[in-house]
Amino acid sequence: MTVAVPSLSIMLHRTWWVLLLRGLVAIAFGVLTWLQPAASAAALVLVLVFGAYVFVDGLLGVYAAIRSRQQSRHWWVILLWGLTGVVVGVLTVVKPAITALVLTMYIGAWALITGVMQVVAAIRLRKEIEGEWVLVLGGVISVLFGCFVLAQPGAGMMAMLWVLAAYAVAFGVLMVILALKIRKGAPWLPA
Repeated sequence: MTVAVPSLSIMLHRTWWVLLLRGLVAIAFGVLTWLQPAASAAALVLVLVFGAYVFVDGLLGVYAAIRSRQQSRHWWVILLWGLTGVVVGVLTVVKPAITALVLTMYIGAWALITGVMQVVAAIRLRKEIEGEWVLVLGGVISVLFGCFVLAQPGAGMMAMLWVLAAYAVAFGVLMVILALKIRKGAPWLPA
């Protein structure tokens, strides 16, 4: 008897390590942000680190989507998620001297869009994998963070960076958990 295997589940199972890497990069970004000692000297470095993080995160998402486009009809959700990160990362790195307000808007828009994409992906996965709640929770945290940032664009950059660091660590931990659950919990997939 042949069992129909959900295609988005296959995509996530085959690229579980991408989620793991994304989570680890997010945790590293959060920790590096917390460790910056001087606000004025660290601001430009943190802008560049954020831009690099979002760019790498986006590239990993694009890679996972493109690699799985033949197996999943929902690959475009992951592609949009990744492309958003690439665009925001490039904009941030190309214009590192932008005002804190513009960077804050980039961060808020990125978190909001990627959070919505994660929730959409989780809804599509709810019957296909175990642990989809982790992806939903990560998406909801991203949406809430994005809304907070967009509602408070005048907040100081350092306060914003502390919140961003906490978000990155929490999000990273959730992605690591999801990656490990996906890697371990797909007995119906071919080896």
